[in-house]
Amino acid sequence: MQAALRSLDAAMPRLGRKVRLLPHRKKAISLSPLEAQPEPRNLISLKREVGERWSNTNLLDILKETASEVAAMIEGILRHCTSAEIQKNYVDTHGQIEVAFAFCYLLGFRLLPRLKDIASQKLARPETGNPCEYEHLQPILSKPIDWELIKNQYDEMIKYATPLRLGTAETEAILRSFTRNNLQHPTYQALAELGRAIKTIFLCHYLKSEELRREIHEGLNVVENWNAANGFIHYGKGGEFASNRLDDQEISMLALHLLQISLVYVNTLMVQEVLAEGEWMKRLTTEDYRGLTPLF
Repeated sequence: MQAALRSLDAAMPRLGRKVRLLPHRKKAISLSPLEAQPEPRNLISLKREVGERWSNTNLLDILKETASEVAAMIEGILRHCTSAEIQKNYVDTHGQIEVAFAFCYLLGFRLLPRLKDIASQKLARPETGNPCEYEHLQPILSKPIDWELIKNQYDEMIKYATPLRLGTAETEAILRSFTRNNLQHPTYQALAELGRAIKTIFLCHYLKSEELRREIHEGLNVVENWNAANGFIHYGKGGEFASNRLDDQEISMLALHLLQISLVYVNTLMVQEVLAEGEWMKRLTTEDYRGLTPLF
């Protein structure tokens, strides 16, 4: 945490107008918007070719789904029914509460939120004393981390995180114990302190690195289009479940997943057929391969 703060503090003079701290303001962080990057030229041509060959195939944009709610996000990371080893997860602003940072850290993966309220964010001090340390970060520094509380409650935090990893407890049931209604619970307080520390490290990297901000932004842009596609496929009652019965809800969600998988499969077959031609394989550059996906 100290290394992250020192690194950001040293980098602030070089960040120019992209990252500015505004003293004496409630919202002290000013972050310049990311510049739009052009889509690789050959991928545009590839999409056009697919569209011309199968012009009568009405396909939706099929894009990955990232849960915003903390419980759903953690559940999806831990039980995704694939052999993939998940190391990080992108979430929107409402998935970045301190308890979420703490549980993600304890479960072994990084939480990477897009912060729409970045102007109001604060960095925790790593220790008491030295109030003048990190001179360029003074407008956004807040109270120190209570490391003693984290140390005393560490075993309890692990006790709650272990059933999540093993799948022996419902994620939502455990997280329900750590809401703002339980502010006096010592384990909640420890999780909040640990989360503040992890969030501070993340914020230092987020403010210092435009590449990280762009990575998160690109990862989450697909969600907005994906939600629009979901609303089109799952159109009944505005995309909402029409029944309170769990069996009916499960059938509805499974049907939605089946349609999603089918659309991805059709896209894959069409792209695969075009790329089977040697001319197209020669045209694609490293930048094209980076952006190549059947999710278009």
